[in-house]
Amino acid sequence: MEVYEWTDWARLNTEPGRAKDKPQALDGVTVLDLSYGSFAGLFASSLMAEMGARVIRVEPPEGDIARNMTPQAMKVKDTGLAYIVEGRNKHHITLDINIPKGREIFLKMLPKVQVLIETFPPRYMENLGLGWEVLRERNPSLIYCAINSWGQEGPAVDEGMGQGTLDYDVVAQALGGFAWTVGLPEDYTEFPEYTRVPTRMGNWMGWYMGGAMAAFSIMSALIFAEATGEGQFIDISPAEALATVNNYAFHVYYLTGLVIGRVANFEPAAYAYHYVQAKDGMVFLAGYADPNWKALCSIINRSDLVEKYPTVKDRTNPKNFIPMTQEIEKFTKRYTREEILKIWLDYRGPGVTVAGEVLKPLESMKLEHWHERKALMKIKDKDYGELLVQGITSKMSGTPPVLKWVCRPVGADNSLIYRELLGYDEEELNRLKAQGVV
Repeated sequence: MEVYEWTDWARLNTEPGRAKDKPQALDGVTVLDLSYGSFAGLFASSLMAEMGARVIRVEPPEGDIARNMTPQAMKVKDTGLAYIVEGRNKHHITLDINIPKGREIFLKMLPKVQVLIETFPPRYMENLGLGWEVLRERNPSLIYCAINSWGQEGPAVDEGMGQGTLDYDVVAQALGGFAWTVGLPEDYTEFPEYTRVPTRMGNWMGWYMGGAMAAFSIMSALIFAEATGEGQFIDISPAEALATVNNYAFHVYYLTGLVIGRVANFEPAAYAYHYVQAKDGMVFLAGYADPNWKALCSIINRSDLVEKYPTVKDRTNPKNFIPMTQEIEKFTKRYTREEILKIWLDYRGPGVTVAGEVLKPLESMKLEHWHERKALMKIKDKDYGELLVQGITSKMSGTPPVLKWVCRPVGADNSLIYRELLGYDEEELNRLKAQGVV
């Protein structure tokens, strides 16, 4: 028997290039994704599609408005940059469920699927006659996941919040408490006043955290359904999902009545644990426990800082963050990022302190490590040409995820899906298209 080193075994057995030859965990699961204007639902179905589920994206005949959510109106053919990534591995059909014929077709498809995802306003589907009570009569094992910033029920929804509005990432960030914690503090008077305001996270973290929680919940429900034959309704609020990872902010307020203010690039629980300026960019430094703080100060030859800020409590006082950093940067600004890394790696004294290079986007994209691990992948897509996209996150030896294709144009799979699920031929599809149903 051939013997491998552990790293060789792991590389061989989790290599994404071999994934297409292995089974997938969600083979045999069919998902109808009715997401509209929300990347929370799109991300949830993307994760399931990577794991082998057959995901059928249902867009209105004119396409999902999410295809237009892209910087500076940049598109590849008919589709914005973000949607191209979240259209991966999915079949795309069109159907207008707002008209009776569209709802009739939707109900015919329902018994043939295991999962339904939608991101409409609360009670929207119920008002169309497609609520949970109706749908589970048609398909008792159905897993129905509804995603909206406010959730589907509760006092705020009863008072009208969320009703009539789509699921918005910026609302999730605000309700989840994150917008308040991101940005420059109001008392950092070294910066212009207009910059010292609550700041949304640069990417759609509310949507993506909500989508991840939705996918996890759906997969858990699939296990239960396999054992019992029973489906269930899942109510996901991206705001609540985001709040679950807001670490200690709620607890501090509950215990002390104090609100953790914005702290820019600093960590309220640890210093040093932040970014500092180098001669050619930024470097991350860590050394927050007392022995490690002493090690950091030893490297920069500043024992006076140990005496001035001797305890974790001293170093995590927000009033000390700026002056401490200014003193550290008197050293780091004299060196390049590469030189700083070497200085830290050469340290052999007591304590542990860490330095890490903050890569610029182009530098990160060129890093061979990400390409070898297929975290970044160049794809030649038959519809959208050559693209660089995010690849596969989970490296699994048994049932790995697979990136099969990137995206599909609006309604590209109408013929395939409607023929397979409902037996419709091209003549019937043309008739439905002329009626505005598909």
